[in-house]
Amino acid sequence: MTEPSDDARAAALALSRTARMLEQALARDTTSGLSLSDYRLLTAVAGGEGRASRLARRLAVGKPSVSASVESLVRRGLLARSAGIADQRATDLTVTSHGHTVLADADRAVAGLVSDIADRTPRPGATLSALAAFGVALEQRQSEIAARRAEGRA
Repeated sequence: MTEPSDDARAAALALSRTARMLEQALARDTTSGLSLSDYRLLTAVAGGEGRASRLARRLAVGKPSVSASVESLVRRGLLARSAGIADQRATDLTVTSHGHTVLADADRAVAGLVSDIADRTPRPGATLSALAAFGVALEQRQSEIAARRAEGRA
C-alpha cells in the first residue's frame, strides 16, 4: 500500500474534525437533540431508504445499531413504522410530519456550518461543489461494497 499524500492526510483530518463540529452544531443550533447518527438515519429515510437492513448497508453501520437508532426515533415521534407493502414480514420506515420539521431544522444547522467553513476558502462555490461530488462518490463506494457483499452471500 502506498503512503497517502499530504493532501489526503489533511483532508482526512479535516473530515474528522468536521464530524465533531457537525455534532456540536446539531446540539447548539437545534432544539431536537439529534445526534449526527440520528441525522444521517433521518436523512436516509427521508431520501427513500425505508428498510433497516438497507439503511445499515448505506450508512455503513451494523444492523443492531440501526435498530436501536430507529427505536429511539420512533419513540420520539420522528419515524413511523408500517408493514411492508410487498413483504408483510418487513417493516417500512417513514419520516413523520414532526420528523420532517426536525430534519429541516437540522439541515439548516449543518448546512449553515458547512457554508460558513466553505466561505473561508478561496472559492466557496467550488468547495461546496467538490464536497457535494465527494458525497456522491461516498454513495457510489458504499453501493459497490454492498454489491460485493451480496455477491459473496449468493
